[in-house]
Amino acid sequence: MSTISTKPYLLRAIWEWCVDQGFTPYLAAIVDGQTRVPPGYARDGQIVLNLSSEATGHLQMANDYISFQARFGGVAHSLVIPVANVIAIYARENGQGMAFEPELEEGDESAPALVSRDGEAREPEAAEDMGEAAAKAREDAAKPGDGSPRRPRPSHLTVVK
Repeated sequence: MSTISTKPYLLRAIWEWCVDQGFTPYLAAIVDGQTRVPPGYARDGQIVLNLSSEATGHLQMANDYISFQARFGGVAHSLVIPVANVIAIYARENGQGMAFEPELEEGDESAPALVSRDGEAREPEAAEDMGEAAAKAREDAAKPGDGSPRRPRPSHLTVVK
């Protein structure tokens, strides 16, 4: 019988310490085929995420994966970070926390396979490919449609005297 790594327990403990102290817990992770993050937000194969209760929904810190929902650019995304990919968890305000050695190995066959919504196994997408797609989407969104300026939306606030 193999023992479970201490890493997920330490991650949960430091997250709880940050919350108890009123700090913002940040998590740094390596992005690979097993990591599900919004396209275009990873830099140099890594991503830093805010794990505060204000920034996340349905946060679950299991022994194998950290999963939660968060908004990026106003759009909700479901994120999944393997615990093996976590390289640090720390408080944004003072940097106190813990760093970890990456547990990733090239061609690691023990990593769980990604499964599509219909239950079939699928190949992981490369982070670089997702980054290129996101960059193209941002570029397309920045192009003006028909050249006419957008009409300002009226405020939903009411002045009370």
